[in-house]
Amino acid sequence: MARLAASEVKAVGILGTGVIGGSWAAHFLRQGLDVVAFDLAPGAEARLTERIEKLWPTLEALGLKPGADKSRLEFVDSLEALGAKVPLIQESTPEDLQAKQTLFAEIDAAIPEDVIIASSTSGFPMTDIQKLCKHPERTVVCHPFTPPHIVPFCEVAGGQKTAPEVVDWAADFFQHYGKEVAKMDKELPGFIGNRLQDALWREALHMVANNECSVEDIDKSIAYGPGLRWAIFGPCMNMAMCGGEGGMARMLDHFGPSLKEPWTRLEAPELTEQLYNDLVEGSDQVLGGRSMAELMEERDELLVRILKTIEDYRQEKSLQT
Repeated sequence: MARLAASEVKAVGILGTGVIGGSWAAHFLRQGLDVVAFDLAPGAEARLTERIEKLWPTLEALGLKPGADKSRLEFVDSLEALGAKVPLIQESTPEDLQAKQTLFAEIDAAIPEDVIIASSTSGFPMTDIQKLCKHPERTVVCHPFTPPHIVPFCEVAGGQKTAPEVVDWAADFFQHYGKEVAKMDKELPGFIGNRLQDALWREALHMVANNECSVEDIDKSIAYGPGLRWAIFGPCMNMAMCGGEGGMARMLDHFGPSLKEPWTRLEAPELTEQLYNDLVEGSDQVLGGRSMAELMEERDELLVRILKTIEDYRQEKSLQT
């Protein structure tokens, strides 16, 4: 089946314009694409238009690509209209497997067979989502990290019935339009990033449940510790650097025996009422009276500065060589 090359795509579809879908819309507008959106929720068009207006200064700070324009956002009133205008639809609806299965079957029946249907799901395997589709070969997971209009990472994974060329095309598309893509070799619930996040989260829950430290200290340990390093290189390369010039091999030779030490608690603790209350109280203490909106604004502004700093540094280094 003939498809446009990923680099030739001029428009992308957005299905669901809430927190994630709206952020995707902002990202693609920044990339200089037409964005065609569909969302039957009352007031969806007005809310997304207002949000794009509010986010535009952030997108400008990140750097607008040629052709980027707020006016390139269009709403349509049906799945058929959406599928007629784009080669790919990015679905971002609530995490309800049964609802996604039904929705994907409806999309599948309403749009041309060559249009790819991608899901922003944060954990459901595409094998489960595509079960009711007549054309499951064109369905794929493209999972972003919040907020997608700033954080550049994206995971791409097909299901058992997804055509390999669809996975390849989707990975090329997202890589071309501003994402650092991890194309998974095998489907895995939770994919890569969320599984790693959850391992850390489980350990944090145990520490709070056992009164070993506070919520604030857990956040400090990452934000002022490995989190700073992880923004530059991931956990594997940071561990390799622990081996000095010997790299990963020396690190494994030296620290390998400690891998069997009982440092991790793989099972999550029970979410008791006490643990629930401790987590909420600890988070409120960290907020210190600030609203979550204020905290998210600070996060986004700092993310932009971090990304720009890393980008500027690496561009300078490449020019020197």
